[in-house]
Amino acid sequence: MQNPQIMLLYLAALLHNLITGLSFLFTKTALKHANPVDVLAFRFTTSLLALFIPVLFRRVQLKFRGKNLRQVVALALVYPITFFALQTFGLLHATSSEGGILLAITPIFTMILAAIFLKEKTTFLQQVSIILSVAGVLYIFIMKGAGLDPTETLGIFLLLLSAFVSAGYHILTRITIREFTATEISFMMTLLGFFFFNTLSLSGHAMAGSLQHLLALFSNLEFLLAVFYLGVLSSLVTSLLNNYLLANMEAAKVSVFGNLRTVFTIFAGVYFLKEPLFFYHVAGSFLIILGVIGANYARHQPEKVEAKGKGP
Repeated sequence: MQNPQIMLLYLAALLHNLITGLSFLFTKTALKHANPVDVLAFRFTTSLLALFIPVLFRRVQLKFRGKNLRQVVALALVYPITFFALQTFGLLHATSSEGGILLAITPIFTMILAAIFLKEKTTFLQQVSIILSVAGVLYIFIMKGAGLDPTETLGIFLLLLSAFVSAGYHILTRITIREFTATEISFMMTLLGFFFFNTLSLSGHAMAGSLQHLLALFSNLEFLLAVFYLGVLSSLVTSLLNNYLLANMEAAKVSVFGNLRTVFTIFAGVYFLKEPLFFYHVAGSFLIILGVIGANYARHQPEKVEAKGKGP
């Protein structure tokens, strides 16, 4: 791989994690005005509208005929549907800083799943590093649970599950990208997310007789700005960037850049939302990041995936 392409990949990874890190801030902002399902419905509606623009002007070509659509549908069920549902409901009961800290364990989950499904072996250093990261998560979980607030503990648990689902997404994408382009995968993911969450939102409000609350959100500027960021930047742009990275870089390498996301998220949560940052947050995140770095330090390079999509 030539140096200009490597630099482009690193810049894409940096931009991806900056956008994702700040997404926790905007998710918390949107949740002040709407429930998690409504936030996700608006998020994927905005994302799909933005994606349709280059498709309508034929700047983006989508070719699904003759391809295994079940594979990309299965991927979309994992990410974004399951991932964003767990993350959004988790952030309803936890801080954005905790969301960023716990998502940093995704590379560890990625390595474990790769060992199980891709038969990749781990070294002693990697095994010790996995234990360190898991210890960091358990420490945060236990200390958070010490407050005897079951809803906050539930939030931590859901965020941890979202990290596991994110790892599964990395593994599945490395397989799916062999047949579909990065844009085709992003389009299908966005389309299915749009139908799933809008169906839940509309049916829920129809049964509760609260459709007027849903319509009132269109006049809430703070909410609309938050879902614009989440839909266009945090869903669409990061999806394109991530699929581009996974088409040209090993899953574990893409995942390890997530450490930067943790720093961005903690800074945004403490500075903009005035969230408390306790010692156990710092100590736990240090163990997680130390484990992730150690786990990837001596990692063997897997064979590069032949991908159809070469750019976001």
